[in-house]
Amino acid sequence: MSEPPGGMLGPLLGADRVAATLDARAWLDALLDVEVALTHAAAQQGLVDDAAQVERAAQELRAGLDPAILAAEAVEGGNPVIPLARRLRAAAGPAGAAVHPGATSQDVMDTALVLLVRAAATVIDDDLGGAADGAARLAGEHRDTPMAARTLGQQALPTTFGLVAAGWCAGLDRARLALVDVVGALPVQFGGAAGTLAASYPHGPAMADALADLLGLPRADVPWHTERSRLGELAGALGVAAGACAKPATDVVLLSATEVGEVSESAPGGSSSMPHKRNPVAAVTARASAGRAPGLVATLLAAAGHEHQRAAGPWHTEWPALMDLLCATGGAAARLRICLEGLRVHPEAMARNLSLTSGGGTPHHAGELVDRTLGGRERQ
Repeated sequence: MSEPPGGMLGPLLGADRVAATLDARAWLDALLDVEVALTHAAAQQGLVDDAAQVERAAQELRAGLDPAILAAEAVEGGNPVIPLARRLRAAAGPAGAAVHPGATSQDVMDTALVLLVRAAATVIDDDLGGAADGAARLAGEHRDTPMAARTLGQQALPTTFGLVAAGWCAGLDRARLALVDVVGALPVQFGGAAGTLAASYPHGPAMADALADLLGLPRADVPWHTERSRLGELAGALGVAAGACAKPATDVVLLSATEVGEVSESAPGGSSSMPHKRNPVAAVTARASAGRAPGLVATLLAAAGHEHQRAAGPWHTEWPALMDLLCATGGAAARLRICLEGLRVHPEAMARNLSLTSGGGTPHHAGELVDRTLGGRERQ
């Protein structure tokens, strides 16, 4: 139950909104949501009674249990579900036997993780969409604004700023839609102690499906306790989204250089010692957040080799790495959105710099490519 980046650096790196969906209170709520749904799913199959009492007990824990206490109690058993189930049984009194029916701790942890990913991904999707909209606006407004294209750091042929921004928009849209698909496909987890549903026999598959339906998650064809390809796909999609944010942020940093001066951010971006500076802080911090993502993706992919039917270590590795990756990608998207929504474009500087190489000709097809990009967005 790792605490994601927040505090002093959360807003600076854009992670504060995503972090709020992943904090200790959010974990406790998600774990209780799964436990309550488990009891209701078992009740639907006639396996337990008193589901209403378990739900009332869960409400008491939501209101009265300090997540820090649960986090400390998680140390002994290796995850917070063990002490939570114990507390929930005690709070449910005579209905305690209806708590955690047929499940193993990983069922609850993995399903709660899916719920948390969905909440965080909603925030990330909003900011990726906002950044893409900002890029689309710039592309439309500057469809025919000429500037120098640069290859290997040198002026090449003319392009338009609209086409540059259209490229940013296309990358952000692709990454956003891919992430939506991956997150939407993350299913419920319910397999019991060894992934055989033995403790719920003969109702195991039906109970798994009922649990998914109650939580609004896709059904799982088979328990995925140690088959972690879905989390690998999620890590990859988050890493790609971070990279899609890093590209325009990098361009803005370079185009904002004093000697270039072709764009500037609307925020002050001042310096503590050099009052003449106007730093592109939103782009800088978007790059900073995005730069954390590849290492976290690698950590999650390296942890994919879960042994047998329950992993000793790789499963635990996933939790803080995935929380941090969600915050890194979300932070990159949030800061890039701020950057692009207020970006100021300086056509006169673009023309001045383009004249250094005598203009180089007309940027044929640039406007047409911008129109194709923006038209494709309208058809999505």
